[in-house]
Amino acid sequence: MKQTVLALLFAVAACGSLAHAADPQPYRVDLASVGDANIDATLKATSDLQSLRSTAPVSPFGLIARARSDVDRLKTALESFGYYEGTVTIKINGMMVSNPGLGDALSALPKGKDAQVAVSFSLGPLYHLGSIDIDGDLPGESRSALGLATGQPAVAAVILEAGSRLQTSLQERGYGFAKVDPPAAFEAADSPVLDLRFHVVLGPKVNIGAIRIEGLKRVHESLLRARLLLHTGDPYSPSAIERARHDLLGMGVFNQVSLDIGTTADDSGGVPITFKVHERPRHAISVSAAYSSDLGGSGGVTWTDRNVFGNAEQLSLKANVIDLGGSDTTGVGYNTGATFVMPDFGRRDQALQFTVGALKQSLQAYDQTERTSGVTLTRKLSSEWSASIGGLTTDEQVVQNLITSNYTLLALPLNVAFDSTRVASLLDDPRRGLRASLTVKPTLALGHPDARFIISEIKVAGYFDMTHLLPTDPGRTVLAALARAGVAEGAAELSLPPDQRFYAGGSGTIRGYRYQSVGPLFTQGPAVGLPIGGTAMEAGNLELRQRFGTNFGAAFFVDAGQVSASLRAVPGEFRIGTGAGIRYYTPIGPIRLDVAVPMPRRPGDDAFEVYIGLGQAF
Repeated sequence: MKQTVLALLFAVAACGSLAHAADPQPYRVDLASVGDANIDATLKATSDLQSLRSTAPVSPFGLIARARSDVDRLKTALESFGYYEGTVTIKINGMMVSNPGLGDALSALPKGKDAQVAVSFSLGPLYHLGSIDIDGDLPGESRSALGLATGQPAVAAVILEAGSRLQTSLQERGYGFAKVDPPAAFEAADSPVLDLRFHVVLGPKVNIGAIRIEGLKRVHESLLRARLLLHTGDPYSPSAIERARHDLLGMGVFNQVSLDIGTTADDSGGVPITFKVHERPRHAISVSAAYSSDLGGSGGVTWTDRNVFGNAEQLSLKANVIDLGGSDTTGVGYNTGATFVMPDFGRRDQALQFTVGALKQSLQAYDQTERTSGVTLTRKLSSEWSASIGGLTTDEQVVQNLITSNYTLLALPLNVAFDSTRVASLLDDPRRGLRASLTVKPTLALGHPDARFIISEIKVAGYFDMTHLLPTDPGRTVLAALARAGVAEGAAELSLPPDQRFYAGGSGTIRGYRYQSVGPLFTQGPAVGLPIGGTAMEAGNLELRQRFGTNFGAAFFVDAGQVSASLRAVPGEFRIGTGAGIRYYTPIGPIRLDVAVPMPRRPGDDAFEVYIGLGQAF
């Protein structure tokens, strides 16, 4: 009876304290460092005291409960790094969280006064792995996939990953239903050592069974069957199945491709695989806009049919208005065209593309009106290499220095490209890898005068994630570099049609200088001081890209280069532009705003140039 009365009195007192402590109790947290940045970061991310401090206010007794919960959470985090005897000590205003008087002490704090929470750690000994046993049937060559060795730290994540890696390795060897259970750990009695035992259920060796495709509407199933590299009877392989799924998704006609993999094998030992596809809308309309102070504004619309005849053929029609104002334009122009692409033409990973287009532009360097038509055969050689060959005809009229020239150009462009950036679209932000291309374009120009020449251009861009050199998360700080060089051989400078010469300056080469303004200039005639163009060009770009938060970023860049009659450096002709920009990241790519200045600034150069567009500069 006495115990019951005491319990009731304690409950009443507690309720009274709780009522007094109903207001949220602000607090500050100090998490002591354990001397390891990775462990410190994990502890900080694990702590509710830290992560909920600003977003989930609590009463004094709620703060105590949160701190007590953190003791177990943080101890589990220490154990995940192999410190199984580690201890966590949390004090609030110098009192242990287990102190029965802590609630009253916090309730007595003046309103709005922060409670001081101190979290300290004692790591204890680092446990290491002892014996590593596998219980169950296992092909001898598969044991190495475990990747664990006696004596290494007993880090939980590494141990669990090893079991997952072993299971994946067995499935890749055809044991589609192999299962590796989480290991049992046994602590040694006299030393900080953990012995591990993995239980493996191997199951039968199986093959790929019947392959089904569900969800097709307009796309022909025969196209997908011909494209799939996965076939009934092939050895079972999860990575091969996933590659097939990703390959179908990359065709551009599906917005979703999912897998339904059988849970048992049929009588022939095959596991049925079902690809469930969802087709994208057949038609799409997109709009585009850009602005630079040298070329002014531009904008347009593109209409696309993603699946013209049911075999993923793509037809795109575009119409753009260009040269709306700008310091280097003399009139409004247009750029229109149509493109028809036939994928898997003749063989897998080979596409045939037909193009027609019309262009009119009025620039300080020249006025141009042209009509083009062409055909290009592109073959994907590997996941990183591709090559193309084509034919291109152009009928054009070009006016430069008050001289009007009419040309018919017959070109045979050849291209080899390498791309290891592994981004889905050229508008996406590359974070690592290389892009390189070599283009050789033999051309016959029928005009006045006739000319035969070969234009060659090489580009190499590299993207370097700075996470290993700077205290930053992966992909947040990227150093991008681009080098390019081009040369026209077989014709003198003024024998080349003006639009086939090399120019530099503007958003595509050297920011800070006006469009096409870098290079030789006319010294006489009505176009004195205006660009001539050259037979050789070399340029380089270096850009540091930094992201902030979810959607914002910044860039700092230096561009440099020259245009001349050769690839040799010409004293006094090398130009450097430098500047900075901001980025706003959207699902379709970053919106870019750059401001650049010329160094040095020549007479006639603008003080600065502004560029706005979609996607990174390179």
